[in-house]
Amino acid sequence: MGGEKIVAGLIAAAGVDWVLGCSKERLLTVGSKNFTEQVILGEIVAQHMSLRLSERVDRKLNLGGTLLAHQALVKGDLALYPEYTGTALTAILKLPLSSDPAAVLARVRKEYQKRFNVLWLDPLGFNNTFAMVIRGEDARKYGIETLSDAAGHANGWTLGVGYEFQQRRDGLAGLLKTYKLPLKRSPRTMDLGLLYRALEQKQVDMVAASATDGLLSVLDVKVLKDDKRYFPPYQASLAVRADALAKHPPLKRALEQLSGLFSDEIMRTLNYQVDGQHRPVNEVAMTFLRAAELLA
Repeated sequence: MGGEKIVAGLIAAAGVDWVLGCSKERLLTVGSKNFTEQVILGEIVAQHMSLRLSERVDRKLNLGGTLLAHQALVKGDLALYPEYTGTALTAILKLPLSSDPAAVLARVRKEYQKRFNVLWLDPLGFNNTFAMVIRGEDARKYGIETLSDAAGHANGWTLGVGYEFQQRRDGLAGLLKTYKLPLKRSPRTMDLGLLYRALEQKQVDMVAASATDGLLSVLDVKVLKDDKRYFPPYQASLAVRADALAKHPPLKRALEQLSGLFSDEIMRTLNYQVDGQHRPVNEVAMTFLRAAELLA
């Protein structure tokens, strides 16, 4: 189905209630990390599985950061959760950065199966790379389009970053080394949900956000081009335990129906419906599945 049709369906759909079939046996658990996009994806997957499988689907959404979600998967507390190729490459596997999407996916697939007996399905269809964002007024005033332009800004920057970005190998330290961004003071670390507010209130003047953040479509901000290609690709995929696929043969086919259904625009729309319009996650997930014609 075309992405434009899904976006139109998401925008036009009215609110609905979602009720799980309580008669199903609880055997499969879907997880997610602790930010809006992950919770939305986890809910979409859980609802889709409930429709397609005979087993009851449990949820452990909003678990925490990357390492917590990964550990839950490896321990068997989860059957699957959505993850990003660049995150898996650097934060979990501790492998060198690469800008080749196909090569990163292939390496992640190989290493996850060998080390963890976890399979990566085909990508969902969007790339949630890190996005360095400044106020639109500053971009226009100083003619800043790229991170290299920002590196030449004599006034320097006050950065706002999430806790994970500050610590990751593909995060703050490498960014500063690659671009040599001049800083006014040490970066401010905060919850991801506070980044845009801090930028708008001029507590910081550059934030490490995500390319699929819903607020990017409605705020007067500028996403700076990563002209040196520092950030690796972050294709979203489902990481699934091999034993879960073996025990539940219909599971793989059901999950593969979601591969390629998303786009950056679709994911931004979903995120904005939750973060900007404050719609319930379960309602947004069902609206997506209806627009994608997966509710039948």
